[in-house]
Amino acid sequence: MTSFENELRPRRSVLYMPAANERALEKAKDIAADAIIFDLEDAVAPDAKELARSQAVAAVQSGQYGHRELTIRCNGLDTPWGEADLAAAGAAGPSAVVIPKVASVTELDDISDRLDRAGAPSSTRIWAMVETPTAVLDVRQLAAHDRVAVLVMGTNDLAKELRSPLLPGRHALVPHLASALLAAREAGKIIVDGVYNDVKNADGFLAEATQGFELGFDGKTLIHPSQVEPANATWAPTDADIDFARRVIDAFSEAEADGRGVVTVDGRMIENLHVDNARRVLAVADAISQLG
Repeated sequence: MTSFENELRPRRSVLYMPAANERALEKAKDIAADAIIFDLEDAVAPDAKELARSQAVAAVQSGQYGHRELTIRCNGLDTPWGEADLAAAGAAGPSAVVIPKVASVTELDDISDRLDRAGAPSSTRIWAMVETPTAVLDVRQLAAHDRVAVLVMGTNDLAKELRSPLLPGRHALVPHLASALLAAREAGKIIVDGVYNDVKNADGFLAEATQGFELGFDGKTLIHPSQVEPANATWAPTDADIDFARRVIDAFSEAEADGRGVVTVDGRMIENLHVDNARRVLAVADAISQLG
């Protein structure tokens, strides 16, 4: 996958699904999430790790999940299951492996080498989870790694490490979210926001999703299917956005053809950067429409 294709592929809704739960895996085939993380880590009890691994591999290879981007979250290499997880995931060839608590470029190199030894195609990328102070401090180097396609914020673990409560507005986390965003944009990579824990608080979820969109995230990781639709809506251009983008592009093209140096649309001054933004809006809308 080229960098441009990676950038435009929708990851508005990235749903964690416990891979040990066969019923959940079946249900995921009909959920309108852009991406699924088959979870072998936090959502799986120790005595179910091997079952989760085999079921995640079978799901990835099944061809039954439509347009959804399929990834596998492995246990860390410092656990009894991490090495076998990576070997199985690599052989299955998902879109990516999601790696928790990434700490260094050396670790990413090791993971990439293990994937290659397992026979993973080059299209199987790494989604690196940023959920420790070390990862935040070294996030530029992590984001720049050749095999990393996506940064995933692990806000629960990060808040724990910072000894900070997760409060509405996430004021304690915003500086660290912004640091990771800067690193992702510098490296030309995708970055998705962390999970919202209270699945019964729809208003709270929407407020946090809106905050993530306004900060610049490309989407949000989710822990419940009820969060998929509002996430998809939050990160999709509206009809008004699309209409304005088209008018910006048309007005700028006409001005260039007429030799005019000043362009306004709806009273707003339009420059090249606004045209670039408008073209991105239309490209994102087109990418979403192709999901079917």
